[in-house]
Amino acid sequence: MPQRNALLCYPFRPFFILTGLYAIVVVLAWVGFLFGGWPLPLGWSPLQWHSHEMIYGFVTAATAGFLLTAMCNWTGAPPLQGKGLLALVMLWLAGRLVFWFAGWLPGWLVAAVDLAFLPVVAIYAARVLLRYGNKRNLILVAVLAALTVGNLLMHLGFSGGSMHWLKLGQGLGLDIITLMIVVIAGRITPAFTANWLRGQGEPAERVVKSTTVTGLAMASVALLAVLALLPLPAWCEALAALFAGGVNALRLYQWRGWLAWREPLLWILHLAYGWVVLALLLRGVSGFYPAIPDTLWQHSLALGGIGTLILGVMSRVAVGHTGRPMKLPPYGRLMIWAIIAATVLRLLAANQWIDYRIGVTLSALSWILAFSLFVVLYAPMLTQPRADNRPG
Repeated sequence: MPQRNALLCYPFRPFFILTGLYAIVVVLAWVGFLFGGWPLPLGWSPLQWHSHEMIYGFVTAATAGFLLTAMCNWTGAPPLQGKGLLALVMLWLAGRLVFWFAGWLPGWLVAAVDLAFLPVVAIYAARVLLRYGNKRNLILVAVLAALTVGNLLMHLGFSGGSMHWLKLGQGLGLDIITLMIVVIAGRITPAFTANWLRGQGEPAERVVKSTTVTGLAMASVALLAVLALLPLPAWCEALAALFAGGVNALRLYQWRGWLAWREPLLWILHLAYGWVVLALLLRGVSGFYPAIPDTLWQHSLALGGIGTLILGVMSRVAVGHTGRPMKLPPYGRLMIWAIIAATVLRLLAANQWIDYRIGVTLSALSWILAFSLFVVLYAPMLTQPRADNRPG
């Protein structure tokens, strides 16, 4: 593949670069609005705009890059590339563009353009999986469909002026992403850990993958997502969250992540899953103790679970799928510590253990540093042909 076409050889290449760049832009704009008085033509309330673009903008780019790349490994299908991939990238960019100018555009146009991306990815993924007989992974198509519903709820809430629907769409988005993490991270993290242990001459059997625990982990998070949509007493959702947190904590323990402490590209995946477990437990406890703010579990999930996992997975895929050694480049450890600092600082600010303004600003700067390092370190790999001269 000629070097000029390398960027469009595989979906992970353009979408991972866009994920890194958009992570920087959205958080920079948010902090500038909060503390710098930056005017933004948002149309939506700033808080809901920020939530929407992190869930249905930032996360969807990373999801498309990973899913459309992983499908090729699962099925042996050729990757989406060239003009087809470019069209999908432009569709995602169009959704982001209309949101940045939502205050100047008709609501129906913003919704139509923004809502188009996830169904297109879902339909393409379903066609490939069915064509190659890989029905096991159709659950991820259902996840994309559920994310589309959450996005639609946010648009309906905005057009109808209903904060209830906006929050419902936001909550559903977070719950579906949690389920996606439980499914995907639950496959790759123990597998990568076992393979690494085997390569170190240690018994891979120390990593336990229990079918029962896996089933309970996924079912409990799916149940939590459903209960959160229903008009039930708060304790119902709280109990479901505590159960989901407990089961997933057991699952994480069985993976023996501490055995991989020497390999940052591995322990970052275990750490990300740990943040998800903490978020579930905090969500459950907050249902019984309203003094605990929802922003505590939400940011444990968003920055810790989602942000850290996306950074860890992109870092592995970027080197693995471009024919490079599976290791961090120089300053890669700084990138990891920056995302950890971003999470910790944001949680401290949410719990009012440090000054809110200082905590949020430092957290944002750490987040921006982490994803800036990703772009600087990995964009050259993602825009050039494979180091081993193989296609892709």
